[in-house]
Amino acid sequence: MLVSKVSRAGILMLRGLSRGKLTPITRAGYIQRPYGQYLQPWKSGKEGRFKSKSQWLWRELLPPEKVTFLLVMMVLVLLLLLLLPFERQTETKVFQGSIFLKHHSFSTTTTANASEEGSEKEETISVTFVDKDGEEQHIKVPIGMSMLEAAHENDIELEGACEGSLACSTCHVIVMDMEYYNKLEDPADEENDMLDLAFGLTETSRLGCQVIAKPELDGIRLAIPAATRNFAVDGYVPKPH
Repeated sequence: MLVSKVSRAGILMLRGLSRGKLTPITRAGYIQRPYGQYLQPWKSGKEGRFKSKSQWLWRELLPPEKVTFLLVMMVLVLLLLLLLPFERQTETKVFQGSIFLKHHSFSTTTTANASEEGSEKEETISVTFVDKDGEEQHIKVPIGMSMLEAAHENDIELEGACEGSLACSTCHVIVMDMEYYNKLEDPADEENDMLDLAFGLTETSRLGCQVIAKPELDGIRLAIPAATRNFAVDGYVPKPH
């Protein structure tokens, strides 16, 4: 990053500065420089190059190249002070962005799970069974389940001696609304053969094992005949399979 690059540049310059050595003025009046070079002591008057000893001392201790280096270091420090808040702000935005992405991902997953749960709950239709006494029983039937299975699961007295194999007419039901009857699939020949044996046959009679729940049948009403051809004995209560 920008701040780290500036820091490395400053460290390299400091290392270069540390290679030179400044030694104090000796008693003899000489100044020793690196590599064994010596300077003549300060001279005043016309022979000297400097007007005062302090000017000469500053010139020896801080030559132009070192003054330039110090100026560069000051610029680097200022750059660091200016760039550090910007870098912190950038890191904060990145951190906040990562939190937003995690939260957004979590929210999306939660919404998807909620949608799946909602769709599972909606995969049922409302069905009303009306018994021989006119009493109604409202149940929820999962999509794809037959009315015979739904009746048995809800303890409704709808016999199914052949257990849905189209070998009897004991699961005979009457669709009470022609609108819903027209939404059913056409009965197969085997079903028609069994319906011919059913007690109290009507124009909207079907076998409960062949009426399969689907969204279009939501709200369908089915009447259970007062008797069946197989069980004509009064008072017999069929047992669910």
